[in-house]
Amino acid sequence: MAKISRLPPARERIGPIINLLKQLYPAAVCELDYRTPLQLLVATILSAQCTDVRVNMVTPALFARYRTARDFAESDPAELESLIKSTGFYKNKAKHIRACCQAIVERYGGEVPRTLEELVTLPGLGRKSANVILGNAYGVPGITVDTHVGRLSRRLGLTQHTDPVKVEFALMKLVPQPEWIDFSHRLILHGRRICHARKPKCDQCPLAPLCPKLGVPSNHSGPKSAPRRTKKPDSQ
Repeated sequence: MAKISRLPPARERIGPIINLLKQLYPAAVCELDYRTPLQLLVATILSAQCTDVRVNMVTPALFARYRTARDFAESDPAELESLIKSTGFYKNKAKHIRACCQAIVERYGGEVPRTLEELVTLPGLGRKSANVILGNAYGVPGITVDTHVGRLSRRLGLTQHTDPVKVEFALMKLVPQPEWIDFSHRLILHGRRICHARKPKCDQCPLAPLCPKLGVPSNHSGPKSAPRRTKKPDSQ
């Protein structure tokens, strides 16, 4: 396994890393479809342990049925669950959406709050979700630490932390504030397209000269696939 000591410290590498990510993903944006802060909030809750692609398949009908925070707050639980069922964990998600929107109606007059301190008090929302909403709906700088951002930050040797909040604070010290929102989007895209968890495409990665490849086996040379096992029909 490569060691981070063979490369310059993170503070010296972060500028070139940011510049390369800009070249790779110049127009990186949130991949959840939404038109309003409320829609983004709901889509973010639905995206937990679910792909953005799947969420985007569900939300058109959902947003046509419920247009305001009050609509969601007063929704029939069974109907809401049926509309979001394919996103997984739909009972908990429906519960969080209803409770969150009830709080928005009661505390904020139906408008999604604009501060992290207020957002994290809402049911079903943590710092990651709050930063997604603030950055994309309101343009408030923040670093969103999802599984990709956390994993790539450690692989690149930008932090050793595994706790998302500690990763967020570590990146805030390294990354210039104007870059926070876009840096998160670009790192997420890089994790989805190139720097995969198990088989990263290191031989195709422009960041490779700046990356200590922490967690990548030393004999890993690229995206070569292992032979597939044939599953029996009843083994799933």
